Amino acid sequence: MKKQKWFQTLSWLLWCLFCIVSAFTTGYFLTMLFFKTTGFPSELVAFMICAFISLSLLSLEFFVFFFILQHSRQGKKHGWLQDRFFMIASDAMSRIARGEFSVFLNPKDFGEQRELVDSINKMAKDLGSMETLRQDFVSNVSHEIQSPLTSISGYVTLLENDALTPAQRKHYLHIIKSESVRLSKLSSNLLKLSSLDSGVAPLSISQFHLDKQLQNAVILLDPQWSKKNISITADLDKVTVSADEELLSQVWINLLHNAIKFTPEGGAIHIRLATNDGKTVCTIADSGIGISSEDQIHIFERFYKVDKSRDRSLGGNGLGLSLVKKIVELHGGIVSVESEKGKGTNFIVTL
Repeated sequence: MKKQKWFQTLSWLLWCLFCIVSAFTTGYFLTMLFFKTTGFPSELVAFMICAFISLSLLSLEFFVFFFILQHSRQGKKHGWLQDRFFMIASDAMSRIARGEFSVFLNPKDFGEQRELVDSINKMAKDLGSMETLRQDFVSNVSHEIQSPLTSISGYVTLLENDALTPAQRKHYLHIIKSESVRLSKLSSNLLKLSSLDSGVAPLSISQFHLDKQLQNAVILLDPQWSKKNISITADLDKVTVSADEELLSQVWINLLHNAIKFTPEGGAIHIRLATNDGKTVCTIADSGIGISSEDQIHIFERFYKVDKSRDRSLGGNGLGLSLVKKIVELHGGIVSVESEKGKGTNFIVTL
């Protein structure tokens, strides 16, 4: 290290000596050349002119040298910053690849690379959100499967008791059947959502009467709303649409099923279908328990249930409205909700 510093000092001294000698030599010859053209002045004036030209040349040499040195240092610094950025970015990407989604790089530390740093931070945040959703999804599926399986296992054990009366045995078998249907519906909905998400099954587009489809959905659910003495009225324009008939039927059945489920006995449901500015709008309004504004934000999320305390009695697995939203969006439409606690709910589907 000392030898290197000594060598650098010696190089500086030799370079300065070279600059001084070259500047004064060049200045002398330029002065002589100038005097040959204009004539020789007194010795003092000639010396002053020669010194001025030589010092000017020396200043120019030092200016050029320091200008080149400064740009060389900036280039090295810029290169070092780039190397440092790529090293840190590479390490960040490796950590993200290992599942560390808490990675964050401060954009202020990287100057020109700010946009790329913002992209890395956004990617880490989005992947972290996706991982959280994945974990929640696995947890929810496990819970939804475990609950009916535990129930079935428990009642099967009870059925092994020979002392049961026929009425008790029938009751237990009814519960096992209900829980089996619940499991089957969960599996069916999960497969359907997976198929729609992946786009494996393309939409089967055909033309059909939407008003007739809504009427058929009401007739299909007749046992459910008749049992609760619910009044269903409809105001349906004659509308023909080009869509996937089977999937849209699922939308109306899910929405009507929810309306019936959350409308008390003796309540009312009204269905309205109309076209407006080239758009088809269907509204399903009920006089049920309503949905709070806090819950309305989440009702289309998978496995979200508004009233968790009533899950077992009302059935359902929190996938119905997710399916509705997915199917409507696949048709380029929008589904929205208007509701107030205790004053009923309106679901609006715009195609």
